[in-house]
Amino acid sequence: MLMICLIAATAMVIIAMTLNLITMFVGPDQPDRILALDTMYINSIALILLFGLIMGTSLYFEAALLIAMLGFVSTAALCKYLLRGDIIE
Repeated sequence: MLMICLIAATAMVIIAMTLNLITMFVGPDQPDRILALDTMYINSIALILLFGLIMGTSLYFEAALLIAMLGFVSTAALCKYLLRGDIIE
């Protein structure tokens, strides 16, 4: 029963990532595209965590943590670039 739920959740996350990818390419404005990219980071973290649960190993949790840190820094840098036009002052 748990495996069926994990596979269903994985399918839903993949569908969400596909919709985010479409929004990222067709989005009306730059902030919408950055938000879609940030949501895609979150969905990739969820996908890696689900894959770690399916495989039964804890190695994937460390990879998800690394992607979370990189996602936060890149979103902050993109927002700063969008607001000021320059990343480094």
